[in-house]
Amino acid sequence: MIRIWFCIFFSIISVSLQGQDLLDQLKEPEGKPEPVGSTFKGTRIINGQSVETRGKGNLGVVISHRFGRLNSGAYHLYGLDEANIRLGLEYAFSDQISVGLGRNSLSKVYDSYLKFRFLDQKKNGFPVTLAWVFDMSINTLKRPELPMNTQRRMSYVNQLLIARKLSPAVSIQLMPSLLHQNLVPTADIPNTLLLLGVGGRVMVSKRVGITGEYYYSSQAQLEGNNSMGLGVDIDTGGHVFQLHFTNSAAMTPSGFLPPVQGNFFDGDIHLGFNVFRSFQTGKGRKDR
Repeated sequence: MIRIWFCIFFSIISVSLQGQDLLDQLKEPEGKPEPVGSTFKGTRIINGQSVETRGKGNLGVVISHRFGRLNSGAYHLYGLDEANIRLGLEYAFSDQISVGLGRNSLSKVYDSYLKFRFLDQKKNGFPVTLAWVFDMSINTLKRPELPMNTQRRMSYVNQLLIARKLSPAVSIQLMPSLLHQNLVPTADIPNTLLLLGVGGRVMVSKRVGITGEYYYSSQAQLEGNNSMGLGVDIDTGGHVFQLHFTNSAAMTPSGFLPPVQGNFFDGDIHLGFNVFRSFQTGKGRKDR
């Protein structure tokens, strides 16, 4: 059933893309270029970042939560007995530049990031929105069996986000990503991984959208599965609520990017959610 939903989700995006291209060919460009906003509802698709940034002076509180695996059985209430949480803050120094920090209870990871949206998709103009994300995290979990210094605990991620709003209802995003971990489980696993992520959103009403996300790595040395997820975005007006199903328990890039997740199609699925609440601390545009 999960495979069917993934096929339906990306088939809708593909059909919409083909239809949008045909419409663009029939229409002549009119007027000056205008920015295209609201490619996604939140600053994240599911686990990974979207191209969206907050308006200047906007402070955002992000609460992310993951339960245990659905296939853990009735004794663990299908994962509801287990949980981990990430508490985060995001602040926009300008309409294009945001910073964030957070703490994930899983592995006691602290993370921080910088996001710079440097080109906007424009009607009758530039075809995509481009953003760069740099994420740095430190794993503070005690490891008595292994000498751990600060350097060993650090991980770094660089991502280029390339998104296009194909229509008012459909958006798609590519996420080439470079992950470097100073410490890896075994010597035959590379410290640096190159991955490609793809995500998308299909709006089913004015305030509700279906989202999907998948990260691919060709590294054969890593045992496990690539990170993927399906979700629902709900815009309540005051905040954005994201409900999703993902095979990744981690909520920081150094945790969900490596292909070491559970098997989504065997039921190694975590029910989770993200809640975003915004506060305007000064003059500036409202959130896109």
